Amino acid sequence: MQTLQMGSDYRAGFETVPTRDRELATNFCAHTMIGDPECEAVVEELFALGDSEAYRLIKAAMDEDDKGLSDAPQSLLDFFEEISHPPDWWDPSATDPGIQSFHRHSDMILQAFAAGVLVEGFTTNIARSFIITGRLRDQGVRRLKNNNRHVIEIFWPDGLERQGDGWKLSVRIRLVHAQVRRLLRDAPDWEREAWGDPISAAHLAFAASAFSARLLKHSRRIGVPFSKEESDSFMMIWLYSAYLMGIPETILPRSEAEALKLYDVARICEPYPDFESVIMANALVSSVPLLLGLTMDGEGAELRKLAYTVARAFIGDELADQLKFPPAKTRGIIKQMWLNTKLGRFKRGLVPGKSRADRFNNFSGLVEVSVYDDTISYRLPDHVYSEQSKRW
Repeated sequence: MQTLQMGSDYRAGFETVPTRDRELATNFCAHTMIGDPECEAVVEELFALGDSEAYRLIKAAMDEDDKGLSDAPQSLLDFFEEISHPPDWWDPSATDPGIQSFHRHSDMILQAFAAGVLVEGFTTNIARSFIITGRLRDQGVRRLKNNNRHVIEIFWPDGLERQGDGWKLSVRIRLVHAQVRRLLRDAPDWEREAWGDPISAAHLAFAASAFSARLLKHSRRIGVPFSKEESDSFMMIWLYSAYLMGIPETILPRSEAEALKLYDVARICEPYPDFESVIMANALVSSVPLLLGLTMDGEGAELRKLAYTVARAFIGDELADQLKFPPAKTRGIIKQMWLNTKLGRFKRGLVPGKSRADRFNNFSGLVEVSVYDDTISYRLPDHVYSEQSKRW
């Protein structure tokens, strides 16, 4: 029998996976050695033409500018032609329940996203790529805004249609990952035998599972109600975005239950969170006051303390301790958030028009801390270390 190829960091965890989940664990570990060969080949050919030409052609392809693509490499044309045709399971007519539930509870969902799943999503070896490249060292708040904007755009009506910003941002993320992967493979810091491929398909599938199914789970814990129709729609939106980001269907979950199982099995296979995950997780939580324009003293310090407490409540003491979060008493935090959600729904029901006004204010505040620019930049990093790369 052929030996399963995986990063050596995962073998110890893989051996402890229960027999009933061994097939899923095998698939996850095998995908630690897989990147996105198709997209990487396109990016390599584009950058051979020079940075400016590469950015021009990417923008033309995103905007379906036939004139601008008249001299484009065939690989770029074929790539965008392929991803412009959605898979059979994508049903735009079924997105309304997920979109409506997101906007109805955007404040609570984004709390669960920022304090829960965003932290969980970076506790795998994917954190190593962020630390080595310095993507949080140089522009941490900007990266957080990028994450928020992506969530907003995929849950905008028609956001995942071909000309929607959710579609474009999802594909942009795929291109960025492909470029970073190419740069990291040649970097002396990257240990492929131990860690697998940089930003591997396995880790992207893990992140997609966290951002979809785990987000639903955490949101429910704090009182956000999702009907079966809403949760199915919510999952489909996230998983189509993940598909556009280049996660192969050989590991992409197809339902909430599959995503939760993948998350749990992957956590077993992953090594104990190393210092890169500690740095990433603490940087994310510590950046919350900066995201809102506050300093780290006074009100900002109090908000930072609260952010750590809420994050610990979401992810649990065991993982929080592994990530070196400061001690905090979390008993009753989730219950209080649940009560606040229910009380808010009750008050909105008493005051005509208040529900619509609250949703508008919640969404306006979310946009304010998310959109750093009116246009999407299609520049890609041109150096493995972010501080030596041109702004992108």
